[in-house]
Amino acid sequence: MTAAILVLNAGSSSIKFALFPAADEPARATLLCAGQCAGLGHHVRFTARDGAGKALLDRDLGVTGDHEAVLGELLAWIGTAFAGHRLVAAAHRVVHGGPRYSQAVLIDAEVTAELEKLVPLAPLHQPHHLAAIAAIARLHPDLPQVACFDTAFHHTQPAVATAFALPRALTEGDGIRRYGFHGLSYAYIAGRLAEVAGPLVAAGRVVVAHLGSGASMCALQDGRSIATTMGFTALDGLPMSRRCGAIDPGVLLYLMQQKGMSAAAVSDLLYHDSGLYGVSGVSDDMQELLASDDPRAARAIDLFVYRIGRELGSLVAALGGLDALVFTAGIGEHAAEIRRRVCLGAGWLGLDLLPAANAVGATRISAPGSRVSAWVIPTDEDLMIAREARALLQRRS
Repeated sequence: MTAAILVLNAGSSSIKFALFPAADEPARATLLCAGQCAGLGHHVRFTARDGAGKALLDRDLGVTGDHEAVLGELLAWIGTAFAGHRLVAAAHRVVHGGPRYSQAVLIDAEVTAELEKLVPLAPLHQPHHLAAIAAIARLHPDLPQVACFDTAFHHTQPAVATAFALPRALTEGDGIRRYGFHGLSYAYIAGRLAEVAGPLVAAGRVVVAHLGSGASMCALQDGRSIATTMGFTALDGLPMSRRCGAIDPGVLLYLMQQKGMSAAAVSDLLYHDSGLYGVSGVSDDMQELLASDDPRAARAIDLFVYRIGRELGSLVAALGGLDALVFTAGIGEHAAEIRRRVCLGAGWLGLDLLPAANAVGATRISAPGSRVSAWVIPTDEDLMIAREARALLQRRS
């Protein structure tokens, strides 16, 4: 039988999955299947496609909000549809690894306890990752489980880049520092950049803009994280679909002290009712905002682009210059208008956009003579997770 790695990304309303062979270095071309179980808590729809994009399954699982029930259906289907494959690991995307985990780890009771401590720092994600880990442990107790962290890639940052100006008792004792997120995406782009843009660009000063429903930017030097826009939690930095991004802490004090808002109400405001949705009052979807003639939608887009430009300047300062700008994730890969505005705003850095290339989503969207090159590179976090899990299993064998 062929060994296989199941990649899982569990959220509050869906479980996304991908299945890769484990015998060779995982590549997108070797993807066995991918899909999701969407609608947890409502009618769960289980869909899957093969590596070529051909539909394999589209099934209504009925009403359930239980990760274990849904994962049981997934494991049963894989056992039948891929009977010639034997699972050797379930690899989970875990948003927060805290100060301890700088690479993928095999999950045991100690690791699980550490991840539970980090729930307050990633309340939208961490509880659901833990629920999936617990469910797999009950359903398939002998199957090794691997945690791959969105924070791990940023452990290469210098101490000054991760520090807050707070008392040492908080920063050293309680681990309050900048961690950064979307590391699996940045790790994939860092590895892909040499193939796409050449080794000189990959070794240079690069800013990657991961623009999706969650959005952040990262400064890379020689493929290593130097600075990033997200910090202690995934609220910081750019405005996102529903998250506020960077905000004066005094605003939070004002809301609590003068408006009488509870911590829970402030949390709900910052995580669910802000960002593109809060500013526009129209939608949290960039494509819908771009298509809208509502002036509030335009204001939300303007703020998003403006903040990208501000953060780009900060990251360029951390790098001491810029050689390349890379766009990735849903908005970065598909919203040509956002790329256009960002690149025009970055003209002062020596970036000369090639409009025709940008309009069609070409890989290189900067003009041939541009001092700073600009690129569109699709990210692949599932593939990165599969690679990290395989490498960990090999080290332990």
